[in-house]
Amino acid sequence: MNTITENSNRTTHNETSEYIAPCVNISTTKDDYVLEVEMPGVKKEGVEISVEGSQLMITGRRQAEKPVGGEFCYCESSPADFRRVFELDGTVDTARITAEMNQGVLRVRLPKSERAKLRKIQILD
Repeated sequence: MNTITENSNRTTHNETSEYIAPCVNISTTKDDYVLEVEMPGVKKEGVEISVEGSQLMITGRRQAEKPVGGEFCYCESSPADFRRVFELDGTVDTARITAEMNQGVLRVRLPKSERAKLRKIQILD
């Protein structure tokens, strides 16, 4: 069963912005699915996470920074923002999703619904 499926291209374009799909690691625990999303240069204030229907959308906006006391001679860093969209199935309790940002890595916890958790069935005598 595929609980979390990726629903975006590596780079997407719309009328006003270009987005880069950030690298994501997905793991699972007994109680949660965990997404670790790499968004260098993005601060907590620049992150937006939304759920609409079965879609989880993560967007990270970078603030353009100028070099201290000078100007760029050469720059390989892209000014594009980040975006990933995931399709969730019914095993995620979307009302209890939480997130934290630490040094450019966003960690999103997707709690499993009670019906998705492993249960041991006791055999009666």
